[in-house]
Amino acid sequence: RIINRLIYQVLNWVLALVRRMYEHKNKIIEGFSSKYNLQKLVYFEHHTDRWAAANRERQMKNWKRDWKIELIEKMNPEWHDLYDNLFLDPDFRQDAI
Repeated sequence: RIINRLIYQVLNWVLALVRRMYEHKNKIIEGFSSKYNLQKLVYFEHHTDRWAAANRERQMKNWKRDWKIELIEKMNPEWHDLYDNLFLDPDFRQDAI
């Protein structure tokens, strides 16, 4: 039962990310990303706890722009769209198991 719950939880997180990226790429939700035509996933983090992920997201929203750029460039110096290869990332798949 715990494994089933964990798999269900992970699938929900993955589907939420896929849904959010689809919404951003297709400008379905009005807001910052549609206003500024933001369509790339250039950074993401692995979290095993949804509360920790939500807290981290809130924390980063308060960061200075330079801090965010530095963080992105450490992981993705070329600013490639990571969405297309997201499920090929072995670390992502490992966290999803």
